[in-house]
Amino acid sequence: MARPDKAAAVAELTDRFNSANAAVLTEYRGLTVAQLKTLRTTLRGTATYAVVKNTLTAIAAKQAGLENLEGSLKGPTGIAFVTGDPVEAAKELRAFAKANPTLVIKGGVLEGRPLSAAEVSRLAELEPREVLLAKAAGALKAKLHQAAYVFNAPAAQAVRTIEALREKQAAEA
Repeated sequence: MARPDKAAAVAELTDRFNSANAAVLTEYRGLTVAQLKTLRTTLRGTATYAVVKNTLTAIAAKQAGLENLEGSLKGPTGIAFVTGDPVEAAKELRAFAKANPTLVIKGGVLEGRPLSAAEVSRLAELEPREVLLAKAAGALKAKLHQAAYVFNAPAAQAVRTIEALREKQAAEA
């Protein structure tokens, strides 16, 4: 029979997996309590960082429908449950890992799809969502401007041709 405290921990982890946009699994071996506090402060607003027990996390991941996390649940594990922008959270984790090499990114999950450590790193290399949206809007605006120019060109050319004929007639008369 499962102990009530462990069942509650599994239920909480399952809820966190279900409510998060993404989750990044890390190994925090060698980090001090102060460094973990700094990491939590750094992630505030985009993610929450929790040190978890691997067996309880494996059970919670299965209950949340995330079957492929078991390979990453070895050694001391901490999970960043991302509720904000996953790209921003991945960038913050990567920056913290560069400053504190003892933090190792093991992998993660993005919208139910498992990610390797390399994929989390590639996610951190993306530009923020707002920049990508601005680039898409700029490209769309450029295409619309180009289309308007193409549609307007025949009429403008006709006007120039008519004006040239008028000037030629005026010069001949």
